[in-house]
Amino acid sequence: MSYHAEYTQSVENPEAFWAEKAADVPWYKKPEQILSKDENGIYRWFADGEMNTAYMALDYHVEQGRGDQLAVIYDSPVTDTRSTLTYKEMRDQVALFAGVLKDQGVEKGDRVVLYMPMIPEALIAMLAVARLGAIHSVVFGGFAPHELAVRIEDAEPKVLVSASCGVEVKKIIEYKPMLDEAISLSAHKPDACIILQRPQAKAELIDGQDVDWDQAMAKATPSACVPVKGTDPLYVLYTSGTTGKPKGVQRDNGGHAVALKYSMKAIYDMNPGDVFWAASDVGWVVGHSYIVYAPLLAGCTTVVYEGKPVRTPDAGAFWRVCADYKVKALFAAPTAFRAIKKEDPEALEFKKYDTSALKTIFMAGERLDPPTYDWTVEKTGKPVVDHWWQTETGWAICGNLTGIELKPTKPGSSTLPIPGYNIEILDSEGNPLPRGEQGSIAIKLPLPPSCLATVWGDFERFRTGYLTEAPGYYTTGDGGYMDEEGYVFIMGRTDDVINVAGHRLSTGEMEEIVAAHPAVAECAVIGVNDPLKGQAPIGLVLLKDGVDTEEEVLEKELIAMVRKEIGPIACFNRAIVVQRLPKTRSGKILRKLLRQIADGKEYTIPSTIDDPASLSEIEDIMNAQGLVTKS
Repeated sequence: MSYHAEYTQSVENPEAFWAEKAADVPWYKKPEQILSKDENGIYRWFADGEMNTAYMALDYHVEQGRGDQLAVIYDSPVTDTRSTLTYKEMRDQVALFAGVLKDQGVEKGDRVVLYMPMIPEALIAMLAVARLGAIHSVVFGGFAPHELAVRIEDAEPKVLVSASCGVEVKKIIEYKPMLDEAISLSAHKPDACIILQRPQAKAELIDGQDVDWDQAMAKATPSACVPVKGTDPLYVLYTSGTTGKPKGVQRDNGGHAVALKYSMKAIYDMNPGDVFWAASDVGWVVGHSYIVYAPLLAGCTTVVYEGKPVRTPDAGAFWRVCADYKVKALFAAPTAFRAIKKEDPEALEFKKYDTSALKTIFMAGERLDPPTYDWTVEKTGKPVVDHWWQTETGWAICGNLTGIELKPTKPGSSTLPIPGYNIEILDSEGNPLPRGEQGSIAIKLPLPPSCLATVWGDFERFRTGYLTEAPGYYTTGDGGYMDEEGYVFIMGRTDDVINVAGHRLSTGEMEEIVAAHPAVAECAVIGVNDPLKGQAPIGLVLLKDGVDTEEEVLEKELIAMVRKEIGPIACFNRAIVVQRLPKTRSGKILRKLLRQIADGKEYTIPSTIDDPASLSEIEDIMNAQGLVTKS
């Protein structure tokens, strides 16, 4: 089938299209209600189907005779460890850990928060939660205690699962002290914490609270799969919003399994037995979808990599992994390839390895700039597919269907809408714009399977955040345009969420932290272009009258505050004192104009501005600091 035929069917007759795809996964009871509406009037997929995601991902393949095939390859250059798990071994470990969770009282519908490094046990824990029909919420192991506490308070987990430490290139990060601090900060207290002791740093366990992973596994009885409805939640994953409080994206079991299974062949051209590597982290949506669930649903082998693209030990790390395990498809953020390019501009390391099995390189998570695209294509000789998606959708919105029909690429574009996503570009009034004109990127309802159905515990936030700007559409928060051939070009966020090395971070949250400093009267945090990370946050700070402080000292203090509250992942390393911030007469800081100045774009001074001279003043400061770049 051609791309055009596949896409047209998906938007003109979505129920028939997705009924056909749903037949490709093993339900306990096949759904008859393909598309329906819930009590909130939101479209839902496969409501009356009965299933279990862990069964679909593991037990089913064992039953089909694939039990001895590798399910998981673990490669950890930071600990010099390699190991594998077959589908049968993985199923048995997951069933046993599900028994551990059951012993701690976890039942269908309960939440379990995971705070784990990139190790096989993270996958085992996620799938064990799914096996019980419970709901997991994975928090990236590098997040600060405050961020973890906010998520614990919102998800209200019965149990926390963690490890004693994470291992970085040159340091060991002890998780247990951060976990304990988060629990002390949270109003909700879990019943128990299950801790995996790693040899690099043993944690002191608290009697009555902590359970040793290995000891619990030794005593546990394997647990069977618990059937759930297609619309029962599989997980909650928190993503930065425009306020300080993160949004819990709620993912249904049924639509998630159907869409991800479809995507493995349609987008990535993966077949059972192929090796797929998403060089991400289980704490992010890419890790959920394409390290854990999609490869296993499709009967592939997935790679769990605990390392970096460079310095573990060198810029050949990615190519070494691809060669060692005959990886067919590699998926990573553009930041990874910019780091490799910086350390090995002539790709000399690439030439050392046999990467003949590698057919395609996929990039997502942030804008793929044309220079990085061109370098990767030129140096590797591999097709590079840029695709665009969000935590909210769980899989690609736009891309190139390598398993159906490979289209010509256009650097700067994430190619064409994926089947199921009826994309339109809207103006500020919510009206469709003609091809070539920039506006807000929106998806006509119904959204395809796997997209969020609500924000955990806060439907009103889901409705107002995504559905009210243009009735009948889901608004993505991204701006861009479609060219005459329907290729989609993403030009950036329309809100104050920035993308730092593929991680979505709220500048509003950073502003709250910076503004809490006793010397700061007011501030604005914006994202500026960064040659390595894509974007980096900088703070523009207005001091309180009469405050006498050295700017260098203040900057260090503000950096430390953001690092403590959000973590080093924020990459907040610049804070500049200014005399005034450009505002409207009503007092709103003109952040969009500040971003345009930093991006070296021409801007129009709005009639509502209170002090036009403040703009040129800021522009002079940014130029003097070397912060103005062309995007």
